Amino acid sequence: MTTSKDLLIVTMDMPSHLPVERGDLSLALAGAEAVDLLAAGAIRVETDRIVPGTPRRALGDPLLDEAAAAVVREKPYEVVDAWLWRRGRGLAQSYLDAMEAAGLLARESWRRWLVVRNSRLMLLDSAERRRAHHRWNADEPVLAGLATTIGVTDHRAEEESPQVGDAGAGDLGADDAPAGDTGVAAVLSAVAEAVAELAAERERRDGRLLDAAADNVRRGY
Repeated sequence: MTTSKDLLIVTMDMPSHLPVERGDLSLALAGAEAVDLLAAGAIRVETDRIVPGTPRRALGDPLLDEAAAAVVREKPYEVVDAWLWRRGRGLAQSYLDAMEAAGLLARESWRRWLVVRNSRLMLLDSAERRRAHHRWNADEPVLAGLATTIGVTDHRAEEESPQVGDAGAGDLGADDAPAGDTGVAAVLSAVAEAVAELAAERERRDGRLLDAAADNVRRGY
């Protein structure tokens, strides 16, 4: 499992005071990928730029392999926030699709108005889900920091099995790239700034819609 998948599981499982915005989640998932790439040695952060490296071990995850392949390999390289916006585009849906294909998610169907059938994704019980809960309950700082940035702050998850928290030898996790690491700190800071920027843009958009609605009322529509 990767930090990105752990983050998605935590986001789907933990109650929050507001629904998590899909764009915020995508940015945070891109940041989680960067943390795991740092842990594997696939990248390093110099000042504010992502510099490609040589992985110390196999990444072992198709989406993380895709992220590594997407790293800009020509100078002056790419600044961290540009990576988040580029890599994060539609990333939440990519992870949902991948986890559904892996049998970690299932669609629950229900009828609305007795006519339209709809469905929603729900988490299935799995070792991966319990492992993410274990990491969450351990208050692992990178996972907690990313989750808090997108509004997920509840730490009351029930840990179903104390055994599954032990990561396998091939698992990537932020323990390999501690939160105090300057590269990790740069990524977490960039995620927070990008999410704040996106929230500000949503507020401006909502303001424009309200202004347009008020103008229509004044015009008699």
